[in-house]
Amino acid sequence: MYKIILTGALFISANSFSAQPEGEYLSRIADCVACHTLEGGEPMAGGKKFHTPLGDIYSTNITPDIKEGIGSYSYEDFEKAVRRGVAPGGHYLYPAMPYPSYSKMTDEDVHKLYSYFMHVVKASGQKNIPAEIPWFFSPRWPLRIWNGIFTDAPANTRTPVSRDAELLQRGKYLVEGPGHCGACHTPRGVAQQEKAYDDSDPAFLSGAMIDGWFAPSLRNSAIPEEELKDLLQKGRSKHSAITGPMAEVVTQSTQYLSNNDLNAVTAYLLSLNHRGSSPTQKNPASLSAQHPENKAGKILYFRYCSTCHGVEGKGTDDNVPSLINNASVEAEDPANVIKVIAFGAETPVTQGNIPYKMPAYHGELSAHEMRDIVNYIRGEWSVNQHPVEQKEIDEVISKGP
Repeated sequence: MYKIILTGALFISANSFSAQPEGEYLSRIADCVACHTLEGGEPMAGGKKFHTPLGDIYSTNITPDIKEGIGSYSYEDFEKAVRRGVAPGGHYLYPAMPYPSYSKMTDEDVHKLYSYFMHVVKASGQKNIPAEIPWFFSPRWPLRIWNGIFTDAPANTRTPVSRDAELLQRGKYLVEGPGHCGACHTPRGVAQQEKAYDDSDPAFLSGAMIDGWFAPSLRNSAIPEEELKDLLQKGRSKHSAITGPMAEVVTQSTQYLSNNDLNAVTAYLLSLNHRGSSPTQKNPASLSAQHPENKAGKILYFRYCSTCHGVEGKGTDDNVPSLINNASVEAEDPANVIKVIAFGAETPVTQGNIPYKMPAYHGELSAHEMRDIVNYIRGEWSVNQHPVEQKEIDEVISKGP
């Protein structure tokens, strides 16, 4: 089972990319490319569909085209849209655009982005697609109230810190600001706001459902430092691998982090272990005794899964992920495990790394058999997880991959 959730349309060599302008680098780590580039479409021309609780919306054209894009934007217009969620004319943006996180970006970085979009990105006349939201949810004026409650005042400068704290401060800035990691990994409230936007609240990065996948908590990672770096840069490590929505983030964004920024993000994320529940290394030999025997699931696991993941669930180094200390296996919500078994999985496309694939078993195994396998895996390699019922399997499968 692949360990962390979360393939891409526009792929550029990470080595050649590192020599590009700073604004382009920021557009990568802020995930502008992934959101505003439709697969097979022109870069930054929009058109990518996003499902929201209120309906479907489409990313907009942010090329410097005067008519369809942002070519007429002044810097003030651009800054207001990026950090405050308000386009020219007082047009409020839906918070699918992560401006609550971008509000933490400095003036310097926003200026670099503006210069890049206006002078480097190729203009496209691709028309924007209207949102598919019911009329009773479509008025945007309530977003003014939403912004006032949930969006911080834009940042202007970074607070000077000691040299020892500089790495952590940079990592915090990247994660909370341009990287907007909380957009997926932080649970949301009744107004669809992230319950926290910084690490002062334990809800921040504590795990959340996104697009039918569970984005695991980043506050109590049991992943060693070098393996976490590998996951962000390559999409897989010695014992783990990434699939699901996070795969696109790696392909389009995190693989382009500079070495310094990769070190900073990793150091910051691991520092959160001291401000939340501590990671607990599980002893695989002691777990099965805590769960009732699942003979049917064990037989099916040995037949379909053990060839790759091993009898003891350890996987194979640098190839097949381990099921031990696996965030998806240990998650209270079994959606990730069900999806991977039913629909298969593929690691991200990254520079110098061929994606690995796990086959899909939907159609080969019955839902009943998948339930038995899921319960065997969670019973063997997680602690105190509820048995998965048939209706949970059916519900996840009905929604598709």
